[in-house]
Amino acid sequence: MSENAKSLNRQLSDLIPEYWHLALNKKLDKSGVGMKIVSLLPENDKAQYGDTVNIGELGDVTVSDYSEDETEGGVKYQRVDAKNQQLKFDQSKAFGIFISDIAQKQTKQPDLLDKFEARAKTAIDLAKDTFILSAFSEIPAENKKENITLTPQNAYKCLVWLSKTLKNNNAIQVANDRVFKDNQAGGDALPYVVINPDVEAVLLQSPDFIHASQAGDRVLREGSIGTIAGLDVLVCTNLPTTEGKVNIMAGINDAIAYAGSISEVEAIRDDRFFGTNVRGLYVYGKKVLLPKALAGMTVDVSGSDTFE
Repeated sequence: MSENAKSLNRQLSDLIPEYWHLALNKKLDKSGVGMKIVSLLPENDKAQYGDTVNIGELGDVTVSDYSEDETEGGVKYQRVDAKNQQLKFDQSKAFGIFISDIAQKQTKQPDLLDKFEARAKTAIDLAKDTFILSAFSEIPAENKKENITLTPQNAYKCLVWLSKTLKNNNAIQVANDRVFKDNQAGGDALPYVVINPDVEAVLLQSPDFIHASQAGDRVLREGSIGTIAGLDVLVCTNLPTTEGKVNIMAGINDAIAYAGSISEVEAIRDDRFFGTNVRGLYVYGKKVLLPKALAGMTVDVSGSDTFE
């Protein structure tokens, strides 16, 4: 609710959208597994569907031999090029709810809008996580393995391969206060791996799995259940699964840029019933900036519930 609107005795002050519009954006900033595996662009509360964000990137700097030879020696200067990549707000999701005046009075729920906000957040989390994890399709073929039957015996080797692939592409993770816990100062930040609960069930049976409580020297990402093969393990139910086969995606945050915003929130009196319609529009987009900083694997987890 808007405290300013209440102080001004405005009608429907509890439904004035300006206050919780921004609050919902803030809650979405770190929510869902997707926000933990991307480079989150600065929030733009005025972003609209169809907008474009230009992301500049400097080119490589070359080094050359140095000598004091009067003809060939000295420092060689280059003009460093830059390239531009574009992130487009090409996705949008709308949400709305009807709040009956009678129901609101009878239920005596002063936090009804807060509860609606929480449900809207959950729905948006599902949409954006699914969208972010679709970056799996942009992983280069050489960074993928397919049709692997995952078992407790080979789970560690599978994740070692993902970790090795990232390292061979110089994909180094950088700690970020927005996605990593700040109460563990020791150790280096690790790349992530996103798995689903079926893969987690296999990993938990692997003797090589290191639980977070035993990894005090690591800088663990919020939501990480632990580390294995040099990867922070994040569990998500939004990874695509088909006939017992599921994607596993590993990478670093700089690989994927993401931006999202609640662009509109409105409270409108219903034209037929005594009540208010509250609706909102969430716009978002992503850009895979560094495809080689992602690695993936499609595994068969149909045997994860075997009790032999």
